[in-house]
Amino acid sequence: MTVDCKDLQRFLDGQMQAREQGRFRQHLGGCGACEARFRESMQLELLAHLAQAQQEVASSDAPAPSAPAERRARRTWLRGLRGLEVLVAGVAVWMILPFSLPWGGEQSAWLSAEGPRVLEGRVTYRAVDAHHRPYVPDRGADAAQSPVPSLPLQDLWRMEARGDLHGVATAYLLHGAPRQAQAFLKRMPASADRDCDLALLALEQARQEGSLDMRSARLEEALELLSGVLREWPRHPQALWNRALALSELGLPLLAADAFGEVARLGEPGWSEEAAQRERVLRESTSLRARAWKDAYASVRELVTDSSAPLPLAAAREHPGILRLGFYDAVRAAPSREAVLRLEPLARVLDERYGGSVLRTWLARVAERDFTHRGPLARLYGRLVMGSLAPAGEVLETLRRSGEEDLYLGALVLADSQRQPVDSQAVIRLARASGDPWMRVLADQEQAKLWQREGQWWKAEQRLLEALDTCQKQGLVYRCLGLQRRLADLYLDQHRPAEAFQHAWKGWARALEAREWRFEQEFLQELADVARYQHAFTTARAYLEESLGRMPEDCAQRTHVHRTVALLEWQRFRPEAARAALERAMECERPLGLTGAWVLSEMARSVPRPRDGALLRRALADLRRGPVSPGLESLLLVIEGQFLLAQPGSSGRELVHRALSMADLEPDSVDARKARAFGYSALLSEAGRTGAWDEALTLMAHELRVEPVAQRCLLAVSVQHERTLVLVRGPLGELKGTYSTGRQVPLRDEATGLVPAELVKELSGCEHVDVLTRPPVHGLAGLLPDSLAWSYRVGRGARGVPARTGPSTHLVVTEVASPPSLRLSRLAPLTPPRVPDPWRVELRGAEATPTRVLSEMAQASEVELHTHGLFSASQSDASMVVLAPEADGSYVLTVDKVRQARLSHAPLVLLATCGAARTAPFPHESFSLPMAFIEAGASAVLAASVEIPDSAGAFFERVRERIRAGERPSVALRDLRASWLLERPDDARWLSRVLLFE
Repeated sequence: MTVDCKDLQRFLDGQMQAREQGRFRQHLGGCGACEARFRESMQLELLAHLAQAQQEVASSDAPAPSAPAERRARRTWLRGLRGLEVLVAGVAVWMILPFSLPWGGEQSAWLSAEGPRVLEGRVTYRAVDAHHRPYVPDRGADAAQSPVPSLPLQDLWRMEARGDLHGVATAYLLHGAPRQAQAFLKRMPASADRDCDLALLALEQARQEGSLDMRSARLEEALELLSGVLREWPRHPQALWNRALALSELGLPLLAADAFGEVARLGEPGWSEEAAQRERVLRESTSLRARAWKDAYASVRELVTDSSAPLPLAAAREHPGILRLGFYDAVRAAPSREAVLRLEPLARVLDERYGGSVLRTWLARVAERDFTHRGPLARLYGRLVMGSLAPAGEVLETLRRSGEEDLYLGALVLADSQRQPVDSQAVIRLARASGDPWMRVLADQEQAKLWQREGQWWKAEQRLLEALDTCQKQGLVYRCLGLQRRLADLYLDQHRPAEAFQHAWKGWARALEAREWRFEQEFLQELADVARYQHAFTTARAYLEESLGRMPEDCAQRTHVHRTVALLEWQRFRPEAARAALERAMECERPLGLTGAWVLSEMARSVPRPRDGALLRRALADLRRGPVSPGLESLLLVIEGQFLLAQPGSSGRELVHRALSMADLEPDSVDARKARAFGYSALLSEAGRTGAWDEALTLMAHELRVEPVAQRCLLAVSVQHERTLVLVRGPLGELKGTYSTGRQVPLRDEATGLVPAELVKELSGCEHVDVLTRPPVHGLAGLLPDSLAWSYRVGRGARGVPARTGPSTHLVVTEVASPPSLRLSRLAPLTPPRVPDPWRVELRGAEATPTRVLSEMAQASEVELHTHGLFSASQSDASMVVLAPEADGSYVLTVDKVRQARLSHAPLVLLATCGAARTAPFPHESFSLPMAFIEAGASAVLAASVEIPDSAGAFFERVRERIRAGERPSVALRDLRASWLLERPDDARWLSRVLLFE
């Protein structure tokens, strides 16, 4: 801990600076002992105040003491009382106060003092929000050092005594104590107002977060709470206002303006006027930026059709990216030498902006061409640019044979943008031959695309990263944006949202800075996809709606946004909303793409329409245009097979089996892995629907590559959206099962209640239970009660358990020198082993780097990591282990690093780090640190899915001792957990979330 409990006295006496007060408030919200002493001090403070009231009146002409001195004097008086006297006095005051003190609204008048309001957001407590007051942000340089008003403890105590929890929570919120405010709000009955204030709390916490990940999580929490309020009360003024602020915080001005507009139309005095002004500012600033970009784009496009159009020199200085892109087309479409040379001033301005003279050199070279030959071809090219001709067939062939290589290259780029098949090698050759850095980036992008299409995504990744580095050094901002978008796409295709987020977020920030409106739009959609992969559904929808609001006239954009919204609504278990979004996506009569095809396939079970079959066939045919990898084809077959399974008498089962066979041909393909997971989901649900328990268990064992399957004491669980299949074998080996279709909410972080009680009872006589599960269940806590000894059984596939050979060690990583920038508290040192341990090897301090730890683990038979755990959605999709920094600054042990390791002694691994068992919410694979260690060769992994205290290290060590003594890991965990809870009942929450993987 960075804050000590002994600081409570200084906090109560008002002896802390503003920043120190803030840190202690954060500590107070998470420390039960301090909170209890704090509440006791509040009550004693009031007793002292009342007892001294007459004495203070009598000596009113004496100098007034300072507030801290006054508090200390009261406590001196209280310390003179015996315990019984304090208790009697407390009871007396409790009985007298309700009759002797005015409990009316004037007691909380201090909450609604005159002057500017403290928060930009709106609270729902009427005494504070009833009258509008302007918000004036403190923009001073020392705003962080400004004094924080002290809370009147007596008033707080009175409010709590009369049950005004809302008022107490509001007071804490207004005085900058969010955790205390949250504690009181959560004690209130559920209501729209309570959820609105909780959302405001999350918004305020987001604004104070230094971590981008935590900020995003807080904003998602705020938006989700506010969405729930507005579904029930669409005109809830505070919810609309706070939603507008949250959307502004996300950088979504049009959606924020919409929410402020709703408030303005409510007609609340003061609030409506401020809302209308905010709406106007947001719309005007966004509109100005959009108009400037669109005007610049239109001005350079005009040069393609009108040789006498004015040269957009000023626009080229403001928007050099889109102007340079259009400049190439203007030169190519120029029908004469004079028309080409007329563009020289524009080339000069752009060269000055980017450095060098590459554009003027190219312009001069084009001007020397024979325009009796080139002129007609240039006019032909102009028609391609303006869309009156398609860049395909005879047109492309004419330009290829023409010898005008820049025209042919431009036509190939246009064809690719329209999803026409192109000669990739020709694009690469012509772009590199141009000698233009801008075109070399195009060649790198095309080469990466070619490798990705061939399944060599790692080559594509490396080429794009190298091109981005070169591009940034050359200052080609527009081209760098294109590379970052391609990288974000590649990582999403590989289902690596953390890495996609890095490029999408940086690309969006760079696009905003460069005022590249089109790229802003594209990165909004990338961010929406990242948020969807990370199950931040409300944020994802907000990004999509903002992108649609920016370009509502673009049919392709409308189709993309609405089909993605359809998927979001389906994932949130809102089938009717999903159907409505899909219908809107079809208004443009464009193919629905992979996303739309998947939603159609899923909705066939619950909200089908007669024309869905034809729409699905059209979408699949469009997706099969051009070369299709075995992985993608297997996924398309699963989509089609699943759709047919919902139709009576169909051949869907055969299609799915064919897809699974094809997926096995490309095991490293993400599409193939998705096809495998989704295909087995469909077959398992179908077996469950018909009560074919034996078939279902065989399918699951085959999918998970678990051999042999336990003949008794077994649990198997499969969840496919609304469908749940549970199978058990008790001590006698009889297979029983249940199948249901009633799930209405997504699985979150726990699986409590997923297994019906009657099936849990079947396992009561088991010494140990093998648990077979698939995503999204695998790795969740609470699947079985703590009274049972159980573990997640993980299949190994072809890799197998490594043989133990040669000497082995017991590796202990402790007292790690984590990077100071993380500001992590120093963990308590481990107690020395109780018995001599000749195998023990310790890595401490700066020695415990990721490279050193991985090296030592390779020869260990037992591994204990006692260090901090970290989850960062921008760095990894699962939890990470914090270690000492390497020479290059890297300090985390990630899933990917562990997967690449080779643990030759099949070690027992104990991850005594916070949240180490946290699993990424991927629908097609179990992605977590425990799974990575199993894949690397561990025989068993023990980890918790939540934060754990310092004392957890001793718990993990004792489990290891029992296992070394010969106990089965699951039995050791169960029995030690039970005995530990007898001594430490407060540890129940984290102990029940310690999971075992074998």
